[in-house]
Amino acid sequence: MLENEEKLIKLAKSGKAESFGFLYDSYHEKIYRFIYLKVSHKEEAEDITHQVFLSAWQNIKNYSSKGFPFSSWLYQIAKNKVIDHYRSAKPKISIELVSEKNLETNLIADPTSSTNFDEMESVKKAIEKLTPEQQDVLIMRFIEDLPIKEVALTLNKTPGAVKLIQFRAVNKLKQLLNK
Repeated sequence: MLENEEKLIKLAKSGKAESFGFLYDSYHEKIYRFIYLKVSHKEEAEDITHQVFLSAWQNIKNYSSKGFPFSSWLYQIAKNKVIDHYRSAKPKISIELVSEKNLETNLIADPTSSTNFDEMESVKKAIEKLTPEQQDVLIMRFIEDLPIKEVALTLNKTPGAVKLIQFRAVNKLKQLLNK
């Protein structure tokens, strides 16, 4: 959670654009990365990210924390914008990892391991075979490093359901990577 986040949100709710700008600066990269991992195209990810923050600014007065960080609300908006994007653009969801280095440092526990490009491609292809919901959970938990409660709130699931989705996704990845 961002330091002074509640104060910034309160100021943004009262119309202070620069306070929202601080929130934007703090969360833009994470929201962009989440969207990029879902849509695979830089330009589309940039457009959708812009839509997310525009929507957040337009609806900031309706935001209430309910004990969760502001980022949970942003991830919900992002998830919905990605869904809208695929409803209007393409029926098939694909996921492309940002880069081999990013995946090594964020998804694999030991970033110093000597993972080669073929292994990275195998992981990427295996992730593409997961359901969109499983992809969301893995991205939020292992790339964005969000706590289960925040993922649950974002996906409108119980923490137990998120744990189950994560468990199944990891097992499915293991099966796919062992083939």
